[in-house]
Amino acid sequence: VNNWDLVDASAEFVLGEYLYDRPRELLFELAASTSLWERRIAILSTFGFIKHGDASTTLEIAKLLLDDREDLIHKAVGWMLREVGKRVDRAELVRFLDANAHRMSRTALSYATEHLTPELRAGYRAQRA
Repeated sequence: VNNWDLVDASAEFVLGEYLYDRPRELLFELAASTSLWERRIAILSTFGFIKHGDASTTLEIAKLLLDDREDLIHKAVGWMLREVGKRVDRAELVRFLDANAHRMSRTALSYATEHLTPELRAGYRAQRA
């Protein structure tokens, strides 16, 4: 699994579902990897947890990846944060953004705030200016 399409099509189903009721340390190891694909696998695997209503690991890994240099990671982090707000709890997303929006890339912030009100989106984006 060494491109964005393969990672996106498989991570949540293979690793995310497998680790849902198991220890998740592997995802933190992958998040710390020098491999772009392993870091993307780490965050996208958490989509399996989100679909079960569990955002905890997504939020932890997203925070670890906020300073990543790769746009493909920014997109993945923002996407998973958006899904936390849509599928788990919008208030959890807002708490995460309140604490971290100033550190987020414009890309991650744009993806994460996509389903928020225009006023909230503008407020978070203004923190990046």
